[in-house]
Amino acid sequence: MAIPVLTLGACGEKKNPLLVTSTAPYEAPLFPQITNEDYKPAFDKALEEARADIDRIVNNPDEPTFANTVEALAFSGERLDNVSSVFFNLNEANTNDTMQNLALEISPVLTEFSNDITLNPALFERVKAVYARRDSLALTPEQSRLLEKTYKDFARNGAALSETDKKTYRELTAKLSQLTQKFNQNTLGATNAFILHITDSAQVAELPDFVREGAAAEAKERNLEGWVVTLQYPSMSPFMMYSSNRELKEKLWKAYNTRAFGGEFDNSKIVEEIADTRLQVARLLGYDTYADYVLEERMAESAPTVNAFLTELLDRAIGAAHADVKSVAEYAAANGFTGELMPWDFSYYSEKLKNEKYSINEELTKPYFKLENVQAGIFDLAGRLYGISFKENPDIPVYHPDVKAYEVHDADGKFLAVLYMDFFPRASKRGGAWMTEFRSQSARDGQDTRPLVSLVFNFTKPTENTPSLLTFDEVSTMLHEFGHSLHGIFSQGNYPGMTGTSVYRDFVELPSQIMENWATEKEFLDLWAVHYQTGEKMPAELIRRIIDAKNYLAAYQHIRQVSFGLCDMAWHSITAPVNEPADAFEAKAVARAQVMPRVDGQCMSTSFTHIFAGGYAAGYYSYKWAEVLEADAFSLFKEKGIFDRETAASFRENILSKGNSEHPMELYVRFRGHKPDTQALFDKMGIK
Repeated sequence: MAIPVLTLGACGEKKNPLLVTSTAPYEAPLFPQITNEDYKPAFDKALEEARADIDRIVNNPDEPTFANTVEALAFSGERLDNVSSVFFNLNEANTNDTMQNLALEISPVLTEFSNDITLNPALFERVKAVYARRDSLALTPEQSRLLEKTYKDFARNGAALSETDKKTYRELTAKLSQLTQKFNQNTLGATNAFILHITDSAQVAELPDFVREGAAAEAKERNLEGWVVTLQYPSMSPFMMYSSNRELKEKLWKAYNTRAFGGEFDNSKIVEEIADTRLQVARLLGYDTYADYVLEERMAESAPTVNAFLTELLDRAIGAAHADVKSVAEYAAANGFTGELMPWDFSYYSEKLKNEKYSINEELTKPYFKLENVQAGIFDLAGRLYGISFKENPDIPVYHPDVKAYEVHDADGKFLAVLYMDFFPRASKRGGAWMTEFRSQSARDGQDTRPLVSLVFNFTKPTENTPSLLTFDEVSTMLHEFGHSLHGIFSQGNYPGMTGTSVYRDFVELPSQIMENWATEKEFLDLWAVHYQTGEKMPAELIRRIIDAKNYLAAYQHIRQVSFGLCDMAWHSITAPVNEPADAFEAKAVARAQVMPRVDGQCMSTSFTHIFAGGYAAGYYSYKWAEVLEADAFSLFKEKGIFDRETAASFRENILSKGNSEHPMELYVRFRGHKPDTQALFDKMGIK
């Protein structure tokens, strides 16, 4: 990697790298130069500039027009957007105590500034004046969409409230910004606080080499003897799957499923406060519940629609899910297990049953899923579908030694984006996998600003003896997040906040979830899946078994996701403050989807980052909603060919490039030719 050159002022003092035009390729952030001390002054300066942008719009003596009001507002605060993107993305992927404290300090300030915009009566009057003349303005579809969105953003964020209610709104939203930051910090703290430290070699002797080696490497990194299992998915999941030690697995499962429920990093009161504060915001704005408020601007459009959707998904699959659990319990009993099958037993016996039915397990497939090969295969897939190419550029600064940066070019050689890839867990990174952007795509005055896209994962680290080998689920995860990245990479719009993945929550998962389908396509696996030691291609028989097993426990997994959606809707459909413990509230919410015994003290809500700090409040259903979309959409690829360029070109043109420039249902119908139907999902899962 190239050594970054410090940016110096006239007298030799170091300039703030967040406040200068980057000298890196594509003006990428100068990550190695950024220190904790740079963020606060950068926010202060960026906020000053953003406020000046707003003042210019408000004080413009000319009649309000689309250009001098709505468009100007869309492009305002550019530096603030850039500083915020760097800070908050790194606070998720490479944080420290100073950054976390600053996040608590700066979040209310940013919320206050956002409120200053939407609660500014003079600015709202200008927007209203343009909106009132919308039918006579001869706007493009994208401009019309921006105008409608801008007007609704004001109306839905308190612009029409009385001055007294505006003050209340400011207080509530500032409180929410702090609560969600604290929720995130507690979840990360609780995840990092627990380790399962094993010193008895007999307790790990049965584990596959990759699990044992990974645990040993984790212990070594912590300067401990023996083996360490953490609550990070790549560490915990294989231990639960391959260890027969019920006592250790119960301890591990309970630690994971009670994270931030009591103790030093307690979120139990915070989730109640967040839900209650969101209800107060909704009531202030004229809605019965927070779900009603959120869903007004989604494809689903209303809470009754979402509740009916989740109920249909539940009712049509709950019997099959119980049958899935019963089959695992019967298998366990036939193999000497006595008593009731508990959640910490399920992975172990379900994996054994899967192996017996399909002669397939992670030990067989992982050697063919070397991380570098999976990445190359996914890049090749994008090339076959869309003609794009990827080239690592070590001159693009990165924020951690694990991260690599790639240039993405179109078939004609045109630069499309920078793609950062961050693969491995660390204490400074939250769990899970996600796509984000350090800069979104936009275009102004003929200048197309291309996006800086980032993919963040938590895959198993390589050890001294073994490279990073992915599970099949991790291969699917990589395809999923890569689908999100394509949504950003192919963006071709004008206005920040309306390009790339800035679409309805129940539409944003279509580009990601459709990509998962290729994980079980023989034509795709044949191209790159080779044994990391021998170089031999994955045998056709093993690929066949992967395909045969793709719907194994499909109903159980489906109902599990539905239960998350039910939990989310329950928290955001309250009409009065919650007056019972979080675990009891959650238990009631998911009771009808419960197919495994519920354990006292079990509480997912206190670490349910998606809905309490991740933007999916009253939106978790969207994963299943998008599954319906992608099942129907991928059937066209199956019909035309999984590498069909014409189908891919249509998907790029109508879905991936459009952002929020048109209503998503219009875009979907333009690609597919009809509206989606839930039957496509049940057909895909093989549920009658």
